[in-house]
Amino acid sequence: MTPSARLSAAIEILDDILARRRPAADAIKDWGLAHRFAGSGDRAAIASLVYDGLRRRASSAWIMGEETGRAILIGTLRLQRGLAEPSIASLFDGARFAPPPLTEAERARLLEGSLTEAPPEVAGDAPAFVLPSLAALFGEDLLPELRVLARRAPLDIRVNTLKQSRAAAAEALADLSPVETPLSALGLRVPLGEDGRGPALHVDPLFLEGGFEIQDEGSQIASLLAGAKPGETIVDLCAGGGGKSLALAAMTGNAARLIATDADPRRLAPIHERLRRSGAAVEVRTPRTGKARADVLADLDGSVDRVLVDAPCTGTGTWRRNPDAKWRLRPGSLSGRIAEQAEVLDRAARLLRPGGTLVYVTCSLLPEENDAAVDGLLKRERAIRAVATDLAVVPGLDEKVRRTERGIQMSPALTGTDGFYVATMTRKSG
Repeated sequence: MTPSARLSAAIEILDDILARRRPAADAIKDWGLAHRFAGSGDRAAIASLVYDGLRRRASSAWIMGEETGRAILIGTLRLQRGLAEPSIASLFDGARFAPPPLTEAERARLLEGSLTEAPPEVAGDAPAFVLPSLAALFGEDLLPELRVLARRAPLDIRVNTLKQSRAAAAEALADLSPVETPLSALGLRVPLGEDGRGPALHVDPLFLEGGFEIQDEGSQIASLLAGAKPGETIVDLCAGGGGKSLALAAMTGNAARLIATDADPRRLAPIHERLRRSGAAVEVRTPRTGKARADVLADLDGSVDRVLVDAPCTGTGTWRRNPDAKWRLRPGSLSGRIAEQAEVLDRAARLLRPGGTLVYVTCSLLPEENDAAVDGLLKRERAIRAVATDLAVVPGLDEKVRRTERGIQMSPALTGTDGFYVATMTRKSG
C-alpha cells in the first residue's frame, strides 16, 4: 500500500471508532480481516497512524474545527508527526486509494490553527472530568505533563538476570541498537522507527529463550522498589500476566518463596508460558470460579513477609501506550476501580505477618486511586502504618520522582516512564 492509501485506511478506522465508540484494537482487527490484501507492514503502519490520531484526538479536532477521522488524522500529521501543510497536501492528492485533496478551509486550518486559546482538556488531550484530579497532583505542571503523556511511549525491555547480564543481552541485541534505560539497572531501550513502530521483539531468539521481557522502565522500577529479598515469602496479589512476578523472581535469584495469584483467573493465563520461558520459580495459585470458589491464600494469612499489590486501576499513567483508554474512561470506571482497590488492599493486609511489608502500586496518576486508597486502608486497619519507600535501590530516582503524602509518583515528564505510583506500608509488630 502507498502512504496515501494507508492514510485512507486510518481515516476509515478512526471514523468507525468515533461512530460506534468501540475499542481501537477491535476496529483495527476488523479492518484487517476485511482487507486481507494488506500486508503485516501495512497493518502495523495503519495501526500506528490510528493510535497517533487517538493520542492527539482533541487537539487535532480543535485545530481542524471538527471531530472526524479525516480531521483528526490531518491534525495529527501536523501536531504529532510534524509535517507542514505542503507535505500533508502531497499525501491528500485524490489519487487512487488516496484521500481526497485538502479543501481551502483545511489548508487554512493547517496554516493558521493554534492551541493558544484551547482549554486544558483540548491542549492536553485528556477527558475533562479527570482534570481536577490531575491538577491536584501536577499543579502548574499540568499542561506540560499532559503534553508528554500524549506522545509515544519508548520501547523498553527488562533483561532476565536469571539467564544473563544486561551487558550480555545488549550485545546479543546489538543489531537493534539498544541503550541502557536511564534509571532501571535491569532495562534496555530499543529505538523506534520514525512512524513509531518498533521491531518485532516477540519473535527475537533471545526473547523466545527467556532472555528478556517487554516491560516499561516504570514497571521495572516499581518492581525494584518492592524490595524483595531472598528467603522471604512474597505474594504477588494481582499478578495478571506475571510481569512483576518474573521480575521479583529474578531480583531474588529464585531464592524467595514467591506466590502469584489474581482474582480473575483469565488474567493469569499467560503466566505459565512466561514462567517456562524465563526459568522463574513462582508458585501460581489460580482461583476457581462459580460456587466452588475458595480463598486460595487462606493458609498464608498472617505469615507473609511481603505483599505486592499491583492494583487494578484506570491506567491513566499508560495513556502514551493506550491512548484509546483515555477516551473510553468514564466516571463510573473510576468509582468501580476504587472499590476494587479497597478490597484487594484489605486482603493484602490480612496476609501480612507482624513487621511484614505491603507495597501498593498502580499505573494511575489519579490521587483517588493512590494516596486516597492508602489513606482508606490506614483508617480501616489500625495495625497498618505507612513507611517511606526506599528509593536508594534505584540510583538517581530520588531526584526525579514527585513525592505525594503517602508515596511517590512517576510520570512521563519527570522520569520518562509510564505514570506509576508506589507506596509502602507495614504491619505493626506490637
